Amino acid sequence: MPQFSDDLFLGSATTNMGTSTNHTSAASLTASIATTGGGTLTVTAWTGSSLAVGMVLVGANVTAGTTITAFGTGTGGLGTYLVSISQTAASAAVTAYGTSDLGDPSLMSQGVGPLGRIYVWDLVPVALVANNIATAQIGGVGTALTLTAGKGVQSIIGKAGQTLYQLDVPRAVSVTTASGSPTASTITVTGVDFYGQAMSEAITSSASASTAVNGKKAFFQISGITSSASTTVNITVGTTDILGFPVRITVVPFLATIKQGTTLAQDAGTFVAADATNPATTTSGDVRGTYVASAANDGIKRIVGGILVPGIGSGPNATRLGALGVNQNLVV
Repeated sequence: MPQFSDDLFLGSATTNMGTSTNHTSAASLTASIATTGGGTLTVTAWTGSSLAVGMVLVGANVTAGTTITAFGTGTGGLGTYLVSISQTAASAAVTAYGTSDLGDPSLMSQGVGPLGRIYVWDLVPVALVANNIATAQIGGVGTALTLTAGKGVQSIIGKAGQTLYQLDVPRAVSVTTASGSPTASTITVTGVDFYGQAMSEAITSSASASTAVNGKKAFFQISGITSSASTTVNITVGTTDILGFPVRITVVPFLATIKQGTTLAQDAGTFVAADATNPATTTSGDVRGTYVASAANDGIKRIVGGILVPGIGSGPNATRLGALGVNQNLVV
């Protein structure tokens, strides 16, 4: 039916809101890693997709969660690259994998063409847990934390054979210090968002005991977590109640309705708009925005939101930016 009084178009028309341009790329390498410069990858043989920043390295002699962070002499093939985790690895077979940048939204079902759409956001998040991603351990200089699969997190095998830790819903993570006299450290979380885009976030752990620091980005799968310095005391990494929106919301009015559990009234939670920093960085906010409900999640209360998607996100002139936000910081 017409959505506006002057809209007399009653037929069907294609609309653009799909995300079918999300592809996984992979390359086969013969490479070694030296601790020089914090971690230098030297590629002596290479086939497959071009190497790019954000690609995850998988191999028997490579530390889990290692990613390419910058080009050295290499520009996508043979040469040197900087990696995220300092280590020494002898020359051996390595696989590099990553997710291609999402293009403009593709055609999806039928609708009224240039008009916007309502995205029904429907989820039942489990309760947050302070240590369901990494249990108590001391973060070291440039070392990778040992990850776990606690409540609300499942261990899965990615397409390249790597272990990933998938959260129940896209949500931000937290770093919590134990008792004692902790030292602040940059805890870098690497993974992908709900659409498979490579991303990372740098969270500075607290220098105060028994204190949690929340991240701002909504992760869906986590591939690795590293520490820049010794934390002196144990830290844990877990989930928060900061939930990531599935489409970009730039201002509050686009969140037309939001309710939680059995309460009829609108939920008075905390809304954070999509961060427009382009491209995203390790310290910028979530590219689509986040929401914290007024009551803690418990795996029982359902959250349902009606998100108004404007024409730039769902019409025939829709763009990838309009629908899904700016590029993540590790686009490959």
